[in-house]
Amino acid sequence: IMNAFGLIQIGLILLSTITISSPQCNHLPLQQRKVIENSLQLLDKMGKKFPQQCLREKMSFRFPEQVLKPRQKETVKVAIEEIFQHIFYIFSKNLTLAAWDGTVLEQFQNGLYQQIEQLEACVTKKQSHYIRSKEVKRLKLKKYFQKIDCFLKDRHHNLCSWEISRAEMRRCLQLIDKVVRKL
Repeated sequence: IMNAFGLIQIGLILLSTITISSPQCNHLPLQQRKVIENSLQLLDKMGKKFPQQCLREKMSFRFPEQVLKPRQKETVKVAIEEIFQHIFYIFSKNLTLAAWDGTVLEQFQNGLYQQIEQLEACVTKKQSHYIRSKEVKRLKLKKYFQKIDCFLKDRHHNLCSWEISRAEMRRCLQLIDKVVRKL
């Protein structure tokens, strides 16, 4: 599904530590709301109703909500960008057993990728003390998404693991939407 160049780009994005500061990015919250709304619709369209046989496999991943509650707007935006990167990464591999509409999945991936690029275009590097203060939050996010990734791997990326992950990404995007509306 993804070429090596795309993976290298994502890797570079993940490696950079960034904050948002550009005045041209003032419309970002409104744009993010549209992207999130669109992503939620695409997640729904991507697959059918949650399969009954997967109900007993439910898993609690516990999204680290504190990463979206810092005092500075920039930190929230950086967290959102990181979340989009993680979601993009999860939805870019081993999708063969996910019984989803490929076109809709591609639209979902493209929307996330464009949003990551948009956020990246609005950022500049900041002082090291600021970067260190975010490290704990970054680790919490990484742990959360690693849990989802391991869950998928442990179940060999089967249909139910993908459906449960899709439902979790839905919850994740809804939390971001709530936060973005307050920005």
